[in-house]
Amino acid sequence: MKETRKIEKLYKSQPTIEGAGVHLRRAFGFAEVPLFDPFLMLDDFRGDRPDQYIKGFPWHPHRGIETITYMLHGEVEHGDSLGNKGVIRPGDVQWMTAGSGIVHQEMPRGDAGGRMGGFQLWANLPASQKMIDPRYRDVKREQIPVVSLKNGIEIRVVCGEIEGKKGPVQDIVIDPQYLDVSVPRGSEFTHAIKRGHTAFAYVFEGSGRFGDQKAKPAGGGSLVLFSDGDQVAVTTQEEPARFLLISGKPIGEPVAWRGPIVMNTQAELKVAFEEYGNGTFIKRR
Repeated sequence: MKETRKIEKLYKSQPTIEGAGVHLRRAFGFAEVPLFDPFLMLDDFRGDRPDQYIKGFPWHPHRGIETITYMLHGEVEHGDSLGNKGVIRPGDVQWMTAGSGIVHQEMPRGDAGGRMGGFQLWANLPASQKMIDPRYRDVKREQIPVVSLKNGIEIRVVCGEIEGKKGPVQDIVIDPQYLDVSVPRGSEFTHAIKRGHTAFAYVFEGSGRFGDQKAKPAGGGSLVLFSDGDQVAVTTQEEPARFLLISGKPIGEPVAWRGPIVMNTQAELKVAFEEYGNGTFIKRR
């Protein structure tokens, strides 16, 4: 019999300011390491006041991680030290592997109504992958399969597999699933997740009961960290729910983290910041 995962911990996203003054809500971050291994941070950067996001995230470095940006409204223009440029729009995903090091900027713009936003997830890289060459996986909205289940449940599959449909982002070392799930009111959704993998849900519209129909409903801005098990279960009652459902294989290595750089030791962090200061941060092969 399949074991349904229970709620291990329930969090509420907290307001913070990042970049050059971008107002956002942090679902989890540094304080929660290593509970979310292999994930490091999830930011909800939705907003409708341009003065609270327009200055964006000017040039800054990354090393040792992957950043996954999923847009809902508006757009983000990005550029980097390797000459890459592009724009991600509603429904698009950018999966960036910083690897050995990249310096980039992300500059948001609102839609006609001033709305801009989405989510950025940081995933860790194991020691064996931290110094690989940087790369991008840019995924357009139309490349992401949408799976419709009974009772009107709809899932956008960025990474993972539902009903035989695989997401466009594949061959990632942490074996992740990244799903955008919409569950109508009065419905139940169950989904298998590999035992031993870390799994969490971030609710950004409506509310639902996670793991147990007797559990307290988790509403917008709530993050549910699941215990281990074979599957997750979500039920809705008076209102629908829309949430990110994310899972991945833990790395189980030490984490040394300062700002935008995540390594395994303090010595590696020191080297990274010294290289950033003396101009040798970018490794061209």
